[in-house]
Amino acid sequence: MSFLALSNALPSKRREARAQARIASELLKALSHDGRLLILCLLAEDEARVTEITSKLGMPQAAVSQQLTRLRLDGLVEARREGRSIYYSLARPEVTALVASLDDLFCKPGRRASRGRH
Repeated sequence: MSFLALSNALPSKRREARAQARIASELLKALSHDGRLLILCLLAEDEARVTEITSKLGMPQAAVSQQLTRLRLDGLVEARREGRSIYYSLARPEVTALVASLDDLFCKPGRRASRGRH
């Protein structure tokens, strides 16, 4: 059910839409921290270890580890062990799609997001 078609929806479809909205809301809440969002953007390119994320983003190791823990708890990132190394990657296809959409909206050359009110 589309969120945009709620006005004409049957009660059962409204309940379904509410459940989907809750899932979307939790995903957006996880993305609302700039550090977590940058980590997800980096992982959208390829899996990475904490040391690689720290180096590429210029964030302290403790901050990266803390945000990865939160992202794992939220089910957005998964980890795989290879020897002594732990590689992190995106866990859900909708995260990849959302990060790509945000990249298109905010990060493409010549695009600047407005911070003002409409």
